[in-house]
Amino acid sequence: MPKVFLSPSTQEWNQYATEGNEELYMNLLADRIEPYLRSSGISYVRNDPARNAAGAIQDSNMSYYDVHLALHSNAAPEQLAGRLRGIDVYFAPSSYDSERLANIMANNLRYIYPLPDKVRALPTSSLGEVLRTRAVAVLAELGYHDNYADEAWLKNNLENIARNIVGSLCDYFGIPFVPVGPVRTGTVTTDGSGLNIRSYPDISASIIGSMPDGASVTINGETNGWYVVSYNGINGYSSSDFITI
Repeated sequence: MPKVFLSPSTQEWNQYATEGNEELYMNLLADRIEPYLRSSGISYVRNDPARNAAGAIQDSNMSYYDVHLALHSNAAPEQLAGRLRGIDVYFAPSSYDSERLANIMANNLRYIYPLPDKVRALPTSSLGEVLRTRAVAVLAELGYHDNYADEAWLKNNLENIARNIVGSLCDYFGIPFVPVGPVRTGTVTTDGSGLNIRSYPDISASIIGSMPDGASVTINGETNGWYVVSYNGINGYSSSDFITI
């Protein structure tokens, strides 16, 4: 199952138009992203807020991740301060997968941003968190925080943005998006045989693990007769017919 390095901004000096700063609101967004990742079966590690972008790159590269997702908000140059609006999702120009993910994110964000023609996927030649990570990486600039309208949109839509971003990750990984529900505990209830954990909620999907009869399992979500489960460090899908809540 997919694994994401979630990297909200650590730039507390970037003040918003009214109150707050970039680090604060990108971390509030990441807080809302985490439950959707969990319910959809995507494991994640979050950056250390005490470290800068270079530290996030270093930490991300120390392990394997399918995606490195950097979350930021933008600010206009001094001569245009407060006058620009829009969302930019940056990708590595040499990476097909980075560009594909950026385009998926931009296309989906157009549905919730009030000016859809100002949502773009763009190549970057300078952003380290996109160019220097081992993982496929994108960096999202989610509006201009020095613009009153963009600031208000961002602050009032953190939940919608979180849901939209995780939906884009699910589209990219080719797995179903699962709405957030309560995290529950279940018991495997079979005829004594093991219960398979699969990579996709389908009987023909590859088997990535197994749970013995009577095992206790964490249930993070539910989709069409399948539970999104976590067992012994394995995240995947198991038939709900054989797990008792």
